[in-house]
Amino acid sequence: MLSLFFLVLLVGVARASDVIEFSDDDFDSKIGDHSMILVEFFAPWCGHCKRLAPEYEVAATRLKGIVALAKVDCTVNTNVCQKYGVSGYPTLKIFRDGEDAGAYDGPRTADGIVSHLKKQAGPASVELKTEEDFTKYVGERDATVVGFFADGGSTAQAEFLKSASALRESFRFAHTNSEELLQKHDIEGEGIILFRPIRLNNKFEESSIKFSGDKFTNANIKKFIQDNIFGMCPHMTDDNKDQLKGKDLLVAFYDVDYEKNPKGSNYWRNRVMKVAKGFLDQGKKLNFAVASKTSFSQDLSEMGLDASSGELPVVGIRTAKGDKYVMTEEFSRDGKALERFLQDYFDNKLKRYLKSEPIPESNDGPVKTVVAENFDAIVNSEDKDVMIEFYAPWCGHCKSLEPKWKELGEKLANDPSIVIAKMDATANDVPSQYEVRGFPTIYFAAAGQKMSPKKYEGGREVSDFISYLKKEATNPLVAEDEEKPKKKKKKSEL
Repeated sequence: MLSLFFLVLLVGVARASDVIEFSDDDFDSKIGDHSMILVEFFAPWCGHCKRLAPEYEVAATRLKGIVALAKVDCTVNTNVCQKYGVSGYPTLKIFRDGEDAGAYDGPRTADGIVSHLKKQAGPASVELKTEEDFTKYVGERDATVVGFFADGGSTAQAEFLKSASALRESFRFAHTNSEELLQKHDIEGEGIILFRPIRLNNKFEESSIKFSGDKFTNANIKKFIQDNIFGMCPHMTDDNKDQLKGKDLLVAFYDVDYEKNPKGSNYWRNRVMKVAKGFLDQGKKLNFAVASKTSFSQDLSEMGLDASSGELPVVGIRTAKGDKYVMTEEFSRDGKALERFLQDYFDNKLKRYLKSEPIPESNDGPVKTVVAENFDAIVNSEDKDVMIEFYAPWCGHCKSLEPKWKELGEKLANDPSIVIAKMDATANDVPSQYEVRGFPTIYFAAAGQKMSPKKYEGGREVSDFISYLKKEATNPLVAEDEEKPKKKKKKSEL
């Protein structure tokens, strides 16, 4: 009996969840109960959703009483998912007082979700009243922007708070009207100081930087923050990766751990910074960062880098356009290998790295198989229109589309100017002009316009695709007609 009691208790604990479940029946009536809530629209078969689920659960527990987290199964609750335009999974949206406040574009780990939503839930800028408040706030792991204002009602403070509100999702803000704090930081009347994380202090750059603009305007303040917040070589985390990855960025991946091994983490970072400073002083344009190879194992995989390389960093560059370059020489303690790699990068001597499946030995079917290595030859062929499906092997919608896509290929098999193709977007690099956020995603690339493909948003029946191509194709479509009933032969007259 006692064993049965513990079994029931364990089952109850296993099923307990701090994630709220909404349905078509109660979404509209309950979403307004929360001043702010994050909602995940998901499908049970979706691989990305499965990976997010445990992180989402942990985040919901840690944010309990601060920000609520909820989920909606879109395979069951189709009405609410259609209402909010859900076309890929998972889709995460923030709602404020029952209204859709926009997509959640932050990190998808528990730590990242918690950090991101805490910035959204609290005030845009925290008021610091004492030296103790200041020391505690600035001493946390992320960079901090602090506004110092003798007059709390000044225009300068109002502009600072506007900037804080606009950038609150990405950065931390605080302000003070304390005369003691103004005097300690040599502020006369008003000023702004950006404090970089203490754990990242180094000899190559200042640990803090003052706003030096002539006017305290929202635009000037935001530019100051965005130009200086990360410094020469930040520690890339799940929380800040989105701000860093949109740039031409070199990342050195190794066992970065500022909790357990701050000294060792900075040992390799300092070597990267020494080399970086030499190129930056020459006016070279590139951003630098260090990152944990454990936390960013997916990035390493996408660059073909070995995560089991021992203590030495492995290095890759990803440009804003999505091009990737990999340092193949072993990282040296004197930095010479990194110097050579960077010099070759700036001299345009490096070969671009492509994550690609092997080119198929035979590709004569009605639907051409595209991989990264043959993308240019097939999709970017200037004399042919191409309609391509980007899919994931685990995607249920993709599996449902497969026979229709094959039928489309068969109907157009005799058209010399059009190609129907497919590409596994999980196993191959997708060119930057094709934005793939969910599966399946379909694009049409017209002959002579390969850098401006059009995303297909229509129906997913063969007749829908044919109708679309009749309108968009560069040349008149040569499609196999539906079989027509044969006419009966007239009897010959006697």
